Amino acid sequence: MSINLGSHTMRPIRAACLGTATALVTLLACAPVAAAAATDTDSAHTTGGDRVITLIGRLAQQTRFPVNPGGSPAQGDRTVFRSNLFDQYGNQVGDTAGTCTTTRVDNGGAEECVVTYNLPGGQLSVQGMVFGILNPGPPPSFDNGITGGTGEFDRSRGSVHADTIAPGTRRFTIDLGR
Repeated sequence: MSINLGSHTMRPIRAACLGTATALVTLLACAPVAAAAATDTDSAHTTGGDRVITLIGRLAQQTRFPVNPGGSPAQGDRTVFRSNLFDQYGNQVGDTAGTCTTTRVDNGGAEECVVTYNLPGGQLSVQGMVFGILNPGPPPSFDNGITGGTGEFDRSRGSVHADTIAPGTRRFTIDLGR
């Protein structure tokens, strides 16, 4: 089985649980991992020179390292996570892993996250802020910047948009066109 990522067809990565979730962090620490299949349209498509890859990430593991164990969230709390990435057909095609550090606990809280997406053909490095992490309800949507990559994604730029679609499950829209 192969996955079409834009103009390239590659074999999916069949790695044991390795990660996704740019900041599924704080609010999903106790959430069950959902078994939802990919629910989006094309897993990759090209429009006007832009390359867009849509994947579903399911949280596989997450550990929180609080500054004040047993206390309230605090600046400097750190979360380490990993998730599996799936295409629109439910095939695992990669993983993602990263860390997020709490930078603010007032006004809904904020975290700064650094994440690596392991995909067929290479890796993407992503970094950015996630706001509203301490607000009640589902984790917030967010946009982070692509800071680089390897292999097919060498010198990549663009953004990743993440939406929570179920507990422990996010849809990642990776836009390599900006």
